[in-house]
Amino acid sequence: MASGIKDRVAIIGMGCTTFGEHWNKGADELMVEAFEEAIADAGIERERIEAAWMGNALDDINVGNSALPLAHALRLKNIPVSRVENMCATGTEALRAATYAVAAGAVDVALALGVEKLKDTGYGGLPLRTKGVANDLWMPYGSAPGTFAQLAGAYTARHDLDPGDLKRAMAHVSWKSHQNGALNAKAHLRKAVDMDKILGAPMIADPLGLFDCCGVSDGAACAIVTTPEIARALGQKNPVTIKAIQLSASNGWEMQYSEWDGASVRNTREAAKRAYAEAGVDDPRRDLSLTEVHDCFSVTELVTMEDLGLSDEGRAAFDVLDGRFDRDGDLPCQIDGGLKCFGHPVGASGLRMAYEIYTQLRGRAGERQRDDVRLGLTHNLGGAPYNSVAAVSILGRLNEGAD
Repeated sequence: MASGIKDRVAIIGMGCTTFGEHWNKGADELMVEAFEEAIADAGIERERIEAAWMGNALDDINVGNSALPLAHALRLKNIPVSRVENMCATGTEALRAATYAVAAGAVDVALALGVEKLKDTGYGGLPLRTKGVANDLWMPYGSAPGTFAQLAGAYTARHDLDPGDLKRAMAHVSWKSHQNGALNAKAHLRKAVDMDKILGAPMIADPLGLFDCCGVSDGAACAIVTTPEIARALGQKNPVTIKAIQLSASNGWEMQYSEWDGASVRNTREAAKRAYAEAGVDDPRRDLSLTEVHDCFSVTELVTMEDLGLSDEGRAAFDVLDGRFDRDGDLPCQIDGGLKCFGHPVGASGLRMAYEIYTQLRGRAGERQRDDVRLGLTHNLGGAPYNSVAAVSILGRLNEGAD
């Protein structure tokens, strides 16, 4: 019987570019920048990397949809390279592949790198392969803001929530991300914004205003993984290890049956349940130190708190307003600024989240650093609430974890 991958794979090096508008850099230059930080952090030669995975979703940098651009840019030595794509969970999918290769004993050292060059597309939102026209897989009922506005409406209806309370909670989510992003030198948006400006911003898709929506960015992030034994041999006495990586994809139930009310994301709940079991987390509110979740819209972060079991049903808005997920709260969320302010180059976002957890576990986060970081969670949501793929990862130290 499968026993999972808890503590069977260590992250020995990570790198991340600044996210933003990189008009003077191509995808290859972004990949090199993230890789050079990661390989220096790992303290190994590139020849020790035995397999690599590249996550890239939307910007068509690939040669025949292959990972050859990764092999060329990094001058990898004729090793197997593969390209993966799983909508907004693409970065985590690359990390999952590299992690599973090491856990299976197929290789000793593997590389995962996510990259996206979206600003060059000239499209203001996610540049769908239909040149901006919605297709049946991504947004069959309209735009991304319109779709997630429906999530907000359904959540309000299910819990009989005052729309004003929801609006204030969503504004607090955005305010928090801007406050955190202002402390992060690699973030795309680094300007704090006050609540009045957020609440008074133009409406995009009721109830989502301008500051409730994340933008798109250029960027790359990278991880090098190996076994804990090799990590220790390299001098890492208590390395950062992967406690769990779980992914859940929609089977169409949400769109084909009448049981779903549109107020939550089933795949997030499924992936979280499996990740907690794999990592040995009995009480995520007690055991987790911080989270990085898929805040493509402010309401998504709010609903995700319940889907992850971090708030009681119908109580996330009030937990947000109470500051529970603030940088100095009980369980900080988006301490690096999140998708909202760090940025969202789709193929890199999952690895960027892991980069922040890794940085916190290594005690390198500067002004953002939390005390006594033990376990951190990342969450990606690809597609739409009714047609999604969700990924949940948990990272920690080898000799630490849930009680």
